[in-house]
Amino acid sequence: MKLLFDQGTPAPLRRHLPGHSVDTLAEKGWSGKGNGELLDLAEREGYEVLVTTDQSLPHQQNLPRWRVGLVVLLSTDWNLIRLRTDEIAEAIEAVRPGQAVEVPIPFAG
Repeated sequence: MKLLFDQGTPAPLRRHLPGHSVDTLAEKGWSGKGNGELLDLAEREGYEVLVTTDQSLPHQQNLPRWRVGLVVLLSTDWNLIRLRTDEIAEAIEAVRPGQAVEVPIPFAG
């Protein structure tokens, strides 16, 4: 599956998603793009899933308009995210175009 990581998504996560092609916004030169433009670009480039930490994105956009699924990580902390890579991989497989799936990232404690 072709995945795009948004700005806050830790790049090391890509190592835990074998079998997927992963690019980041920085690699694509898309840093700073607005959410609507970003979803347009992702769709045009054939990305199937955008992985983001922007919890407001699903509420700001009319997601069914796009053929891109959205996986929202509820933390930007790599030390916590790395403990949930299986759940993230499952969410990537489960999300459908135009839908958002949130992945809770509990605080360690």
